[in-house]
This record gives sequence, C-alpha cells and structure tokens, in this order.
Amino acid sequence: MGSRPKPAELGLLAEEQAALRRVATFVAQGAPANEVFAAVAGEVAQVMHLPMVAVCRYDDGNTLTVLAEHSDRPHVLQRGTRWPLDGQSVVGRVKRTGRPARIEDYTDIPGTLASEARKAGHERTAGAPIVVAGRVWGVMVASSPDAPLPDRAETRLAEFTELVAAAISNSEARESLSQLAEEQAALRRVATLVAQGAPPSDVFAAVSVEVAQLVPAEGAALTRFEGDGTVTALSGWTSAGGYAYVGRRFDLEGTVSGLIFETRRPGRIDNYDEAPGVAAAAAREMGWRSSVGSPITVEGRLWGVLAVISKSDQPLPAKTEQRLADFAEHVATAIANAENREQLTRLAEEQAALRRVATLVAGGAPPTEVFDEVIAEVGRLVGSDAALLLRYEPDETFTVVGGWSTSGPGLSVGARFPVVPGTAAQRVFETRQPARVGSYSDVAGPSAAAARELGWQSSVGAPVIVDGRLWGMAMVLSKSSQPLPADTEGRLTEFTELVATAIANAESRAELDASRARIVATADATRQRIERDLHDGAQQQLVSLALELRAAEAAVPPELAEHRAELARAVDGLTSVLDDLREIALGIHPAILAEGGLGPALKTLARRSPIPVRLDVDAKARLPEPVEVAAYYVVAEALTNAAKYARASLVDVTVEVRSRTVHVIVCDDGEGGADPARGTGLVGLKDRAEAIGGALSLQSPLGSGTALSVELPLDA
Repeated sequence: MGSRPKPAELGLLAEEQAALRRVATFVAQGAPANEVFAAVAGEVAQVMHLPMVAVCRYDDGNTLTVLAEHSDRPHVLQRGTRWPLDGQSVVGRVKRTGRPARIEDYTDIPGTLASEARKAGHERTAGAPIVVAGRVWGVMVASSPDAPLPDRAETRLAEFTELVAAAISNSEARESLSQLAEEQAALRRVATLVAQGAPPSDVFAAVSVEVAQLVPAEGAALTRFEGDGTVTALSGWTSAGGYAYVGRRFDLEGTVSGLIFETRRPGRIDNYDEAPGVAAAAAREMGWRSSVGSPITVEGRLWGVLAVISKSDQPLPAKTEQRLADFAEHVATAIANAENREQLTRLAEEQAALRRVATLVAGGAPPTEVFDEVIAEVGRLVGSDAALLLRYEPDETFTVVGGWSTSGPGLSVGARFPVVPGTAAQRVFETRQPARVGSYSDVAGPSAAAARELGWQSSVGAPVIVDGRLWGMAMVLSKSSQPLPADTEGRLTEFTELVATAIANAESRAELDASRARIVATADATRQRIERDLHDGAQQQLVSLALELRAAEAAVPPELAEHRAELARAVDGLTSVLDDLREIALGIHPAILAEGGLGPALKTLARRSPIPVRLDVDAKARLPEPVEVAAYYVVAEALTNAAKYARASLVDVTVEVRSRTVHVIVCDDGEGGADPARGTGLVGLKDRAEAIGGALSLQSPLGSGTALSVELPLDA
C-alpha cells in the first residue's frame, strides 16, 4: 500500500480542484479570453501562494506579449508589455522546448528579461507552455522574490494551462466567426457605396473608418502609389478626428508604405520617434507612435497601402498584419469597382463635354466662344475653382484666351503675361509635360501676383498640343489650402487632347471662314473693278459712238432718206447694246450701291423687277460695305428666282437693323419648292452670308411660297 496523502496535501489538492472547477466553468460559459486569462492568473497566485503570475503569448518573430497578470507587488511583466526572447529566461526555454521549466537563480543568465527580473528581485521563476492546436501558443509564468518556489510549481502550472488553452481555442473560434461577420458587414457597406455610384473619395474614406474599427486601431489611412515614386494620402481617420493630409503627396522615406513598396508584403513601423522624412514628421505631429500596413493589389499591380496606427507606447498586436491583409484583398476589389465606375462616369462626362464643344465648333461659333466653352468644360470636369486656357506667343509670353470660375471674374481674356521661372506656364513650356504649383506664396512674376490677388493658392497645368506644336496650356486652379487631387494631372492631360481637337477644329473653321471671306471680298473687288472698267471704258466709248452717229444722222441731207434710215437703225442697235451692257454692269456690281447705299440700290432692283415688289427698308445710315453687298445680292437673287421659277404675283422685301444685326427677309406668294441643290444661286448666297459671320435660312414648302431670311452681323 502506498503512503496516504497528508492533510496539508489534501487541502492543497482540494484548493486546486476548486480553482480548476471555477476556471472551467468560466471557460464553459464562453467568457472572453482576456477575462479567462485574468481569472487563471488570480486563481494560480492564490492557490500556489505566489506573489506574481502572468499569462503571455508568443508573437510572430522572437517576442512575447503579456496578456494578463496578477501580483501583490511591483514587477516587470505588466499587461500589454512586449519583450524580446533573448538570453536564457524561463519563457525562452519553454518556447524552445515546449516543456515546463524553472530557474532558481538569474544571477549569471543573460538577456533582457533576466536583467529586468534581477532588478525586480524575481529571480526564482517557473513556466509551463500553453499549447493550442498542437503549437506552443504561449506560456504561464510564476515567480517569487523572497521565498523558494513550491515543489512541482511548473507541473502544477501546466494543469491550469490546459484550461487556458481550451479558453483560447474557444475564444479564437468565436473571434474568427465574429471577425468574419464583422469583415463581411464592413465589406457590404463599402460595396453598397460603390454600387450607389459614390465617388472614390467617399469609398476611400469609408474604407479607413471600417478598417480602424475592425482591427481595432486608433486610426487608419489609405494611400496610393504614384508614378513619380511618391505616395498620396487618399483618406484617413483617427479616433480623435483631425486627419488633415488627404490629397497630400509624401516621399516614401520613413513610411510603412515605403517598406511595402520594397517588399510587396505587409510591414510595420514600431516607433516613429526616430523615423526620417516628412511623412514620419507628419505622423509624429498627429501623435502616432506605430503603424502596420498591408499592400493593396488591384488587377495585378501594386496600387497602394491600407494602414492602421496606434498612439500607444505598445506596438500593435502581431496578428494585425494578417487581419489587414485579409481585408485589403477585399478592399482591392471595391477599389477596382469604384475606379471602373469612375472611369465610365468620367468617360461619359468627357464625351458629353466633347459633343457640346464639337456642336459649338460645327455651328460656326467664333474661336473666343469656343475657347470659353472648352475651358469651362475642363474646370467643371476636374472639379476646380477656376480654369484658364492660355496660348503661348512667339515673344515668350502667354495670352489668356479663355477663362472660367465658380465665383466671380478671373483673369481677363486677352490679358498677357511673361513666362516667368517657377510658374506652371514656364515648366510646361520647357518640358511639354504637366506641371503643378503647390503654393503661389513664394512664386515671383505678374501672373503669380494676379493669382494671389484672386485667392488662387495652387494650380495644375497641362500642355495643349495642336498639330504637333505646343499651342498653349490648359490650367485648373484651387483656392483651398489643400493641394489639388493627385490625379489632376492625368485627368487634365486626358481632356487637353479633346481641347486640342476643339482648338484645331476652331482654327480650321476660322481659317476656312477667313479664306471664304477673302474669296468673297476678292470677287466683290473684281466685280467692282469690272463694273468700273465697263462704265469708264466700253460704256463711255459706246455712248460717244452713239452721239457721233446721231450727229451724223442729223447731218444727212433730206434727199438721202435711205442713208438717214440706216444710220438711225445703227444708232438704235448701238443703244440696245449699251442698255444690255448697263444691265450686265448692274448685275456685276451696281454703281448706285457704292454711291447711294443699300436703300437706293434696292429701289432700283424693285423698279426693274417684272413682279411687283413691296419694299420696306429700315436702314437710315450707311452700313458696312460687306453687309450692304451681301444684302443686295440676297434680294437680287431672290427676285430673280421669284421671276424665273416661282410664278409669284407679289414679293415682299424687308430690311431692318436689330441689335447690331441686319435682318433681310424676302417672301413671295409663288409655288414654293425652292431647293439649293438645284443650282438656284442659294448656295452662293449662303457662302456669302457665312463668310462675314452671318446665317441664311430658307422655308419653301410646295404650294405655299418661299421665305428667305438672312442675318448679317454689323461687326463683320
């Protein structure tokens, strides 16, 4: 028979069993793991009469985190602290061997924890592994500063670690399900925003909020890598509010984004105190102590970083990288969807803008009107406070040829400025690449001074290339202290291609109009010269010849009646030829138009018309010569057509001046059906009117007469 346990041993066993039952009940009730850890530490300390007991977790890497502790005096293993597993401490031995261990004397043992234990007097230490799912998850450690450790202390600790392991397994399973549910709910909220067509900025802001609450963390940020080796803060959130860096670009130095850019894997910065660079300084200004980030890969490319931050002295938990990586995969899908939707929306907006500009160009609008409309479309599409269209001049200056603003007037169209170093105009001029000015406060020159006066703080410009040459620059400006979005250069560049097309079309139209005007003017000058030559040459000679023949006829003796009759017939024939020549000259360019103006010239046309004409001319003063000539030929052609084709009995001609425009209306009561394609001279009239900026319209339904209307600008 074996020896019977002593009463003291029975009492100790009973205490341990009672403590185990209490902890087991706690675990079975599904208590959170952190509460189980605290309860176990307290029960072990009480049952084993130890001054300090701690439950710790081994982190990824060679570190240890204290999750719970119970002590009746000061010690180093405070909850939440993190320790390196260097040297030969008990916790290090337990991790390496997976078995209980104890150390009675730390005097000659190296390592950080051993050193701190000696300082605190906790040199007698025992530990037992916490094994979860076959892996050494953590350790329960106990120490005594002034009394020997109980016999089998490490073995007795191991009995409790089994319950701790069960609590951890249950808690991790519940946490996993809860985490999955939370992630799915967060992703649904983000996806709903995308599906509703929310702008990417709203989607990015939602992602920052959701990930900070999921981890949880005191803040979060979403950044995007740029082609120039920088990173842009697209959104951010902190529990205290006040994230002020949205839209700002940073160099990668000293950032978790920089680490991820190099490795393409999750990374962390445990302390920003010594981190170099502007971004790290900004982090310190917001009170950030550490951060963890995970890469966001969109359609196979490294797009950006999803990061969370902590203001605590303790680093973020070791599992943060994995949680972020899991969420970042889903975030990438939302970003891809949001970007695709934005691209489709942007394409639709740009196409609509292009159609509006193309319609304006096709309608014959003057270049100044086209330029104003083009730059207004640019400003609205980019979402800026103002926009300018600038044209480079040969003398290293630029001229404002179009402007738009959301509030009040901007730079006046026609204003001219020198191309000064430091301005966007100078950078674009030299590089033919987009450029931005982050602040006008330190930029010299008249254009920068004008920008400051108007409250513009920053700008982005992109070159306008027309037919392979640098024509000018499209520029958007902001009054905000925040810089224009990082994608402004890209958006502006995309639209300047449309701007260049509109400008090329407008210039081609202007050149065509100018060419047509020159042709019409040359033809009119030629007509006038021919009419003058006929009047001063052939007509005068024929008149002199007719007078001489009349004189010869009068001098013929009465007995030569037959000769007198022959001379009379010659004079009549010559007079008929002279009348025909006058008719031709009148059709080429009526002298009365140049001498008396439009009113007398139209009265002459009306008198000579074979169809009755009711004439109403409201033009008291002389009109510009191109306008008078165009109006005269409109009426002349309309009267000719009415007489030849319309079988009309009456023609009404009205000429009036309204709002710097001459309106000429010719209506007849004929058969209608006039068609410019049949060669009735209407095409020539249309060209003549449009050559001076006018417009012609025709209404000629069959059986209902014809109405010809022409508008001619007086400033042509």
